[in-house]
Amino acid sequence: MNSGILLYALFLAALFLYLFAALKSNTRKHLKQWPVKRSIFWALGIISVLSAVAGPLAERAHSDFTFHMIGHLLLGMLGPLLMVLAAPMTLLLRTLPVQAARQLAKLLKSRYAGFITHPITASLLNIGGLWVLYATDLYHLMLHNHTVHTLVHLHVFLAGYVFTAAFIYIDPVVHRFGYLYRSAVFIIALAGHAILSKYIYVHPPAGIPPGQAKMAGMIMYYGGDVIDAIIIFILCKQWYKARRPRFTPGEPSYSVHRFSE
Repeated sequence: MNSGILLYALFLAALFLYLFAALKSNTRKHLKQWPVKRSIFWALGIISVLSAVAGPLAERAHSDFTFHMIGHLLLGMLGPLLMVLAAPMTLLLRTLPVQAARQLAKLLKSRYAGFITHPITASLLNIGGLWVLYATDLYHLMLHNHTVHTLVHLHVFLAGYVFTAAFIYIDPVVHRFGYLYRSAVFIIALAGHAILSKYIYVHPPAGIPPGQAKMAGMIMYYGGDVIDAIIIFILCKQWYKARRPRFTPGEPSYSVHRFSE
């Protein structure tokens, strides 16, 4: 499909641009070497989203709702998570010319960026967008209109990326919301995703066979839980590191044993 080719080209270009930026960053002696693991995360993320927009899986997704849902997990959840872990904005700030880096930093600090990356806004764009896709006629329209197909897939990816970035801070953000606040919003978002999967199980989009709907609902429910569990683990790990006591060299280190003597 034309839409698949366009999306494939965009994501493939993103892969090469990232790798080029990583190589360029490593040539600057005053900067630490860019971690190889981040480049691997980016490559794996691109592979995930590419498999959802072009190739055998993408072709099968047009006629089988079960495969469509697998693509949804790759495009809107797993791919964005891996790409967020790659810290692309940080890499850009390291490699762009000074003036361009300042403009990017200004954009990242803008009110618009702050609004989009707010945990509640990101949740509404992501989970709310999925409700609109599957609870209305938008899914049926997407299958028969190349433009709508492209826009929906772009939204699913971008909303998934912003959603992930709004809860686990890897790149610079406008405002760092507290861990408790982010955790509470994340739990509500998870509930919205779980309820939607159950809704699809019982009330699939028009024209979807019941068997495919049930399987797709289970894939969305359990597959989404696996990816969400990874996000929860990362969030809790960041929370633990932020709250872990730090002892300054030379200061006395008190322990339970001292108070139990």
